[in-house]
Amino acid sequence: MKLTGIIAISGRPGLFKVIAQGKNNVIVESLVDKKRFPAYSSDRISALEDISIYTDAEEKPLKEIFLAIHTKENGGETISHKEDDAKLVSYLTEILPNYDKERVYISDIKKLFQWYNLLHKSGNLILSEVVEEKKEEATEEKKEKPAAKKATTTKTKLTAEKSAAPKASGAKKVTATKTSTSRGK
Repeated sequence: MKLTGIIAISGRPGLFKVIAQGKNNVIVESLVDKKRFPAYSSDRISALEDISIYTDAEEKPLKEIFLAIHTKENGGETISHKEDDAKLVSYLTEILPNYDKERVYISDIKKLFQWYNLLHKSGNLILSEVVEEKKEEATEEKKEKPAAKKATTTKTKLTAEKSAAPKASGAKKVTATKTSTSRGK
């Protein structure tokens, strides 16, 4: 799951994509309505890739939870964040059974499902495995083409060298023979 460049700003609903960075601010674009505005250093900004959910053992990154939801829903949207609290807690328990029930509040659970659906609707919910596979395929294709060219070039050079050596010596002999024959007449 690739969440790089996606942020949440405290006090503003929704999620935002970082477009540019200035000296004292960051230009962001809303994933909902595509409006751009500056977010200042005084705003409380959280990058989604840095957010985790407490579990009994350790913290679980948000991208892993989104991946579990994505797998459970077969790539579709999940339940609405406006559902009954009991349904939301039940759904989270199915996905992450060992989440810390004392430190993860219902408001956090609602944000989790709201963010997932928002990322899904905006097309920013991209599995990193798919992105990596496409990059690997492109890289492999690029590597194969130059390698084939190098092999062809090397074969051509070797063939040219082998062919050129006898022809050159043969050409000298033929030239020498022709010259001596012309002088003799």
